[in-house]
Amino acid sequence: MARCLVTGATGYIGGRLVPELLAAGHEVRCMARSPDRLRDLPWAARTSVVKADATDHGQTREALDGIDVAYYLIHTMGGTGQFAANDRRAAETFAAAAEQAGVRRIVYLGGLVPSERLSPHLRSRAEVGEIFLRAGVPAVVLRAAVVIGSGSASFEMLRYLTERLPVMTTPRWVHTRTQPIAVRDVLRYLTAWASVPDEVNRAFDIGGPDVLTYADMMHGYASVAGLPHRAIIPVRVLTPRLSSLWVGLVTPVPSGIARPLVESLRNEGICGEHDIARYVPDPEEGLIGFREAVSLALKKIKEADVATRWSSASTPGAPSDPLPTDPDWAGGSLYIDCRSLRVDADPEALWQVIEGIGGRNGWYSLPVAWHLRGLLDGLFGGVGLRRGRRDADRLRVGDALDFWRVEEVLPGRLLRLRAEMRLPGLAWLELGVSRSCGSTFYRQRAIFHPHGLLGHLYWWAIRPFHDLIFGRMPVNVAAAAARRKAVPA
Repeated sequence: MARCLVTGATGYIGGRLVPELLAAGHEVRCMARSPDRLRDLPWAARTSVVKADATDHGQTREALDGIDVAYYLIHTMGGTGQFAANDRRAAETFAAAAEQAGVRRIVYLGGLVPSERLSPHLRSRAEVGEIFLRAGVPAVVLRAAVVIGSGSASFEMLRYLTERLPVMTTPRWVHTRTQPIAVRDVLRYLTAWASVPDEVNRAFDIGGPDVLTYADMMHGYASVAGLPHRAIIPVRVLTPRLSSLWVGLVTPVPSGIARPLVESLRNEGICGEHDIARYVPDPEEGLIGFREAVSLALKKIKEADVATRWSSASTPGAPSDPLPTDPDWAGGSLYIDCRSLRVDADPEALWQVIEGIGGRNGWYSLPVAWHLRGLLDGLFGGVGLRRGRRDADRLRVGDALDFWRVEEVLPGRLLRLRAEMRLPGLAWLELGVSRSCGSTFYRQRAIFHPHGLLGHLYWWAIRPFHDLIFGRMPVNVAAAAARRKAVPA
């Protein structure tokens, strides 16, 4: 067992590395400038957290006290023109503090460095790697290109561009070759270096089994996600700056993050060696390929696991699972319609109305609109409203409910339904009961994950009807609960 320090634990890789190290039996300490950001993470209680800034030698030296392996996962994305100087200062301070603390190994995750002229972003990452390799502590520098996983900035940019644009006018970098790697393989390499006994001081290229252009990756993503083939038209006049502004316009990825990513894409990111296998052998089934990595990244949506995908998870999950520290723009597009209303009834009465919804009881809002939606669904080959419900009063997981499927029932608290009507995307409806300050509240949440451009257009086209249908539901459900005497279950 090694005593590990993880910097950047609020970031994409760091937040997923900590549970992997814990699962491998290591002791973990997290170093963060804002420890409060780690408070709600599912593994926080199993770690110790110290407040420190990597540019402050005293704070960093104290954080590294008693540590065997230190993971340096701090990167500056864009920002001011001083970002390279800030990166250099932080790395030099960390390396000096690690040597004084007697750290056995530093592990750093950087970028693949081609031979041609580097972007400022890649140049800074290469410099940080060299600082650690020249330091007094043995260092392992892992160099990766595009990391495939939900939450990775590179992957999110790929996701949004592919999902939102069936026809894309793109810069020349779409034909640049790269060797993407699944986040699970990145974490496997990182975790392994907490246990490798040899004294190693060198850089390793890490990548998946596929060498692809960015255009190949967009086509591959579309195929895995079930989207039509994308038409890609390269345009020579799009500079990195114009490209980043274009990405910022089309996707929710901030232009300050998009620009260094775009600038790096003009450089090929292909592994020059695979020497890491001498120390960390490939798994028997081989490294994860691009399409499988994309499938894993989309897994949560395919499983329709709304509770963990779009709210703070309460237990550690797979590397593809979301974390509360992931940026708001990570994880794909999601439209949510939330409504809440105080109810003049006890929770039991409100729950009886919720559990009895649908079928002959209807949906407490514009019956004609619901009936018309059911007819349209039937015309297009869907299930329509003909299924009704199995039991007039009780629901259980798996029950059909008109054109919904019961996905979760927490008696007295929550009913979650998954839409089985014909839709260009995935949809859920959550109805819940809560108690606050002696009052009963009805909670309602409609969730839609669009599928391609048609899904986005569909949402905005029906948004006025949502206001009519879902806007009246809380009022009518509350009135029905107020009229009802609570009957013991």
